[in-house]
Amino acid sequence: MTAPAGRAEDGRTTATTDPATDRNPTPDTDVVALLMAQHGQIRNLFDEVEQSSGDARRDAFRRLVRLLAVHETAEEEAVHPYVKRTADGGDDIVADRLGEEKAAKQALSALDGMDVEDEAFLPRLLSLRTDVMEHARAEERYEFSQLRRLNDPTRLAAMAKAVKAAEGTAPTHPHPGVESGAANAVLGPMAAVVDRTRDAVRKALGKDG
Repeated sequence: MTAPAGRAEDGRTTATTDPATDRNPTPDTDVVALLMAQHGQIRNLFDEVEQSSGDARRDAFRRLVRLLAVHETAEEEAVHPYVKRTADGGDDIVADRLGEEKAAKQALSALDGMDVEDEAFLPRLLSLRTDVMEHARAEERYEFSQLRRLNDPTRLAAMAKAVKAAEGTAPTHPHPGVESGAANAVLGPMAAVVDRTRDAVRKALGKDG
């Protein structure tokens, strides 16, 4: 007997190419799953920086800086506008997250200019980690939960595609003050990077995204 679509003959759920019927969201098909996975990667990189030294710490910190920069830019360009437009209390939710992101990027920028062997580096990193993890938990509680309530798997899949597109064009170093398009007018070359990111998001989401 032929198994139902999305089911193997032994009853196990199989992968499906239709995000609207995907009961097991993955980072490729669901923006919440993608961003949650990135939160896990960020936690792991903080661990790696803390537990290493010398060149290994420098390498791990470079990767942490890049991941934080592209993660936040992708959220700012692809996720926050949709939450602000559609979620209950979206304006306040997004305003709070943008404030947290700006403060974290300022702290990250300061760390980015330090030697990782400086005695002040690790205490500042630990302080940043606390702030970043609190921010991640707030996103998960107040923003990602709203995305789940919207219950639109097709839109969540499109947003995952948009986040990936944004990551490909996002800045690889933190730039405090670039939390909204309104701040871009006087930023010169950085504005061009943000414009490319926005263009990539719009292309991935379509003209109505």
